[in-house]
Amino acid sequence: MEQGRAEPAPRLRAQVPAQGGSQPVRGEHTGHEGPGERPAGRAGHDTAPDAAHEHHSGVPDPATAYVPAPAGPAPAPRRQPQRHSVRGQVLAALREALMAGELVPGEVYSAPALAVRYGVSATPVREAMQLLACEGAVEVAPNRGFRVAERTHRDLAELAEVRAMLEIPALLRLARALPAERWEDLRPLAAAGVAAAAHGDRTGYADADHAFHHALLALTGNRQLVQVADDLHRRTRTPVPGSPPPRTADLLAAASEHTALLDALMAREYAIVERIAREHLSPGRRGH
Repeated sequence: MEQGRAEPAPRLRAQVPAQGGSQPVRGEHTGHEGPGERPAGRAGHDTAPDAAHEHHSGVPDPATAYVPAPAGPAPAPRRQPQRHSVRGQVLAALREALMAGELVPGEVYSAPALAVRYGVSATPVREAMQLLACEGAVEVAPNRGFRVAERTHRDLAELAEVRAMLEIPALLRLARALPAERWEDLRPLAAAGVAAAAHGDRTGYADADHAFHHALLALTGNRQLVQVADDLHRRTRTPVPGSPPPRTADLLAAASEHTALLDALMAREYAIVERIAREHLSPGRRGH
């Protein structure tokens, strides 16, 4: 290579499968094309038989010719509209309606009808209801919509028992392993539950209660445990038909147990920790 001359960049070659023997390479650039010159060809005829002519004449096959990318940075991908925020808002509204008994257990609701109710399209409603179906709050009714799950007192008792079997041993292990100051980090979550309970905000308390237990179990570092416990907690939020909603006093009693639990954990009072946790998760506890 002569000094001072830049070596030309290698050109890509497009190839086609051989038919009845080897074929010349198609679409190779030779550099003989003039500015603005268009490839020669016969209109209405297949250009494959003329591949050898194209190779020797330097005229590229437009079907296989390599076109270099334009210089400069690649254009940014076009931003697509997101439905996640709308779906999240609809999901929160549906959970609140389920807790309040506005969506009646055993009744079937269609996505279009709920979309009219919440002033959105049917798509985010359908997506939110599919998430609720995964949580067991509703069931898919083919060609009709979604049926609200019917919980019984036995269902809630069994869910509470499973939660206790998972959460209490994990909590006691944490109590013996973590320093006292780690529990202080959970004080704001406990305070949020007390504030929501004081205002009689059932949905707000349920969200704060979930956040507290999620953060508590997240200290174990076991992601599968957290995921299973989250699912069990959500299933307990569907009330038993005919049961009165929890009163403000019930919510405050349940919320205060978070604070008492943290006090016992910091003091390393393991027996008190177990007693408070077991009472807090009991099926008779209102607000859960």
